[in-house]
Amino acid sequence: MQQLWPPNGSRSDLSAAELEQLYGYPEELSKPWVQVNFVASADGAVTVADRSEGLSHPADKHIFGLGRALCDVVLVGAGTVIAENYRGARVSAERIEARKRRGQAEIPPIAVVTARCTIEPDSALFTDAKVPPIILTTEGAPRARREALADAGAEVIIAGPLTVELTTALAELDRRGLRRVNCEGGPHLFGGLVSEDLVDQLCLTVAPLLAGGGAGRIAEGRETLVPRKLALASILHEDGLTMFRYRRR
Repeated sequence: MQQLWPPNGSRSDLSAAELEQLYGYPEELSKPWVQVNFVASADGAVTVADRSEGLSHPADKHIFGLGRALCDVVLVGAGTVIAENYRGARVSAERIEARKRRGQAEIPPIAVVTARCTIEPDSALFTDAKVPPIILTTEGAPRARREALADAGAEVIIAGPLTVELTTALAELDRRGLRRVNCEGGPHLFGGLVSEDLVDQLCLTVAPLLAGGGAGRIAEGRETLVPRKLALASILHEDGLTMFRYRRR
């Protein structure tokens, strides 16, 4: 057995600087580096009553916020945006100053993967945001819907003919200097990233709850023929929650 850093594993015993060091992205990236952030119950459910909020906790929300504070862009699927009523990212004044020192924009944009442009232009993603979202969509999305989202302020990017090709989407983000990618789900987007071997880090919080049957798991959709091997990088705990961090081996 190997003792992992930090020795006692308690999140509350770590300073803000130590947590940023632990969860920070690699420096001098030459291509997109994808972190995926999820919370699940002890029996593997990804939602309670169709939302992740029922699994969450202040400790998990702190890690969630840290992911946004350190990334260049938040990547999320349209289903999650709609189900969770997404709004624009929020970053504290202290973290904005830290982002400036790292050469990042003050607030990361939300990039939404949506093959048919199903996001409404009057949703909170537009009306309650300090920076406009990025829409990663397809040639097959209705032109009127693409134009409506663009008129509402979004940058609309075509990343495939009928489905969003994730390698193309990440390449488009890379072209805009958005290499530190923080993916917040949902399960089908995560499943696609796993299938194409695009996941560099998984931050998984396990809540001390048994949700029972009915809910899905954190990865759905496309089959992955060869499992992707990960290395355990850190374990934190607080109030019964366990926060695992795995990196690509």
